[in-house]
Amino acid sequence: MGYDGDGWAPYVSVAQRRADAARLIKALKKKGRVCLPVVIEQRAIATTFWGKKWCANLEAYSDYENRLPRGRTYARNGSVVDLQIGRESITALVSGSSMYEVNVTVRPLEPAKWQSILARCAGQVASLVELLQGRLSAGVMEVVAQAGSGLFPAPGQIRFRCSCPDGAGMCKHIAATLYGVGHRLDRQPELLFLLRNIDPAELIQNAVNASLVQAPADTGQSLGDADLSALFGIDLDLAPQARPEPKTISASELTARGAPVHMRQCWLKSGVLLASGQRAVYVLADGGEQAIADYLARRAV
Repeated sequence: MGYDGDGWAPYVSVAQRRADAARLIKALKKKGRVCLPVVIEQRAIATTFWGKKWCANLEAYSDYENRLPRGRTYARNGSVVDLQIGRESITALVSGSSMYEVNVTVRPLEPAKWQSILARCAGQVASLVELLQGRLSAGVMEVVAQAGSGLFPAPGQIRFRCSCPDGAGMCKHIAATLYGVGHRLDRQPELLFLLRNIDPAELIQNAVNASLVQAPADTGQSLGDADLSALFGIDLDLAPQARPEPKTISASELTARGAPVHMRQCWLKSGVLLASGQRAVYVLADGGEQAIADYLARRAV
């Protein structure tokens, strides 16, 4: 048994909760609502950089510590029936003694903090894929994950509401929702940037700008093809080569492969995709197909 705000609720097993959740998801689907439940198969709620850092950020604040343990249990046992993460907002359905609606708002990252992150990471973030996979240098990842000045919100930047009768500032349904976010970031780390209303592609653009600034100026001296041929003792093929037709991919194909709409804009800004001049058709940059395939494979895990 457990206290559920308005009294002692009867104990409900994990298996029963999951069965109830499955029935609710099926019923909501018939009504046209597509649910994205949080399904945690392993012991750890999060296993990748972004997911673990989100959970660690929650647990670092004493404001939350009394309510988090029950929330972890609820998240693990399948009680988060639906979790939707959008721009500055999180909504969820959480199963308890009844079905409760959770609404969370997160303040956007302050422009000054974002500019500080961009400045401190200038020239070091060359790949959006590596950023989202948390595979950049320790220095960069420390900057973006630093408490108070990084991407993760502080308690004062989060507001939440639950339809349950629990009068506490954070009930277990809200805590379960926030842990569910950590689990979701394992597979879709780009949602953290959406939640804080910032564009990760700006970090890539910053790297490009920095490389242009650091490039040596043209000295006016250059070696021609004939000079290179003589220097290396080889014959260079000076005949112009026909360029292969660029590979293209359509918006509908990206959608069919499971790429979210907002990722198209990220890929356009980071140079994975290039404008083709045709509506809803993009040119694949060198390595673009592999970058998209890597992203989709990671998302499908």
